[in-house]
Amino acid sequence: MTIGARVLKTGLAVALAVYISGLLGFSSPILAAVSSIFTIQPSISRSWRQVLDQFQTNVLGAIVAIIAVKLLGNTAFTLGLVCIIVIVICIRLKMENTIGLTLVTVVAVMEANGEGWLYALERYSMVLTGMAAAFAVNAAVFPPRPRKQFLEHVHGAYAQLSLLLRMAISNELKEDVHRKEKEKLHGALRKLEERYDVLEEERPLLARRKQSRARQLIVSKQMIKTLQKGADLLDAVEEHYFAAPGAGEWARQLDAQIEELTKYHEQILLKLEGKTKPHAGIVPEEEREARLTRQLTDYLQSDADGRNRLVFVASGMLEYAYHLRRLDRLADHVLQKGADADDAE
Repeated sequence: MTIGARVLKTGLAVALAVYISGLLGFSSPILAAVSSIFTIQPSISRSWRQVLDQFQTNVLGAIVAIIAVKLLGNTAFTLGLVCIIVIVICIRLKMENTIGLTLVTVVAVMEANGEGWLYALERYSMVLTGMAAAFAVNAAVFPPRPRKQFLEHVHGAYAQLSLLLRMAISNELKEDVHRKEKEKLHGALRKLEERYDVLEEERPLLARRKQSRARQLIVSKQMIKTLQKGADLLDAVEEHYFAAPGAGEWARQLDAQIEELTKYHEQILLKLEGKTKPHAGIVPEEEREARLTRQLTDYLQSDADGRNRLVFVASGMLEYAYHLRRLDRLADHVLQKGADADDAE
C-alpha cells in the first residue's frame, strides 16, 4: 500500500489548521481540523472552487442557524429543521459537495449561540481557518499536476489493453488471470474519465495558454475514446471470434493485425511525450486492412452460416484503427502548434 500526495497533504492541512488555531487562541481546534479535511481536493482549481462554494454555503448556513435560534429557540427540533433547510439550499445552488461542512458549521453555530454572539463568531472563524489552511497546503505542497496524472493513467490503461489484445486471439492467458486483468482495464478506464474531469476543470492563468489547453483537451478526449474502442475490440473477440465456425483459419491474420495496431497505439503515446524521432512511424497500411476486409467478405459469401460473427471482430478492429489514426493526426497537429508557438517566442 502506498501513501499518496493527497493523503500526506490532508495530514499536513490538519496539522496546520490546529497550529493556526493555537496561535489565534481558539478554544478548540476541532472545527478547523474538520473543515481542512473537507477542503482538500485533487486539483488547485477544484480546491479553490471548493473554498468559494464552502464560504457561500457556510455563510448562508450560519445566517439560517442564527435566525432559527432567534425565532424558534435552540432545540433539537430547530436543529433538525435548519439542517433540512440548509441541505435544500445547497442542492438548489448545485453545491451538494459543501453539504457536509455546512452542516458542521450549522451545528457549531447553533450550539455556541447560547453562549453569546462572539462565541458563535469564533466557531465560524475556526471553519474559515481550516479552509484557508487546506487551500494553502494544497497549493504549496506537492501541487497537483492533472496533465501528468492523466498521462500516467493513460499509460496504465494502455498497458492493460495491450496485454489483453495481444493475447486475445491466441487465448494464452489463464481464465482467472484474464478476468483480473480485464477488471483492472475497466477500472483504469473509469479512473481515466475521473482524471479527465479534473484536467478539464483546470484554468490557465495566461490567455495565450487557453488555445493550447483546448487542443490538449481534444487530444486527451481522443486518447480515452481510442482506449475504449480497443476495449470494445477485445469484447468483440471474446464474444464472437471463438463462436464462429472456422475462425481458426483467420487466427494468424487477425492476430498480426491486432499486434500491429497495439504497436501503433504505443508509438502515438510515445510521440505525444516527445520520445520518438521526427517522422518515425509504423502507421498500419490501410491497404492491408482493406484487403483483410475483402477476404473476409469473400469468406462470408461462400458460407455465411455462423461465420458472420467474424464481421463484429473485423468491425471492432477497423474502428479501433480509425480512432488510432485520428489520434495520430491530432497529435501531429498539437505538436506542430506547440513547435510554432516556441518559434514565435
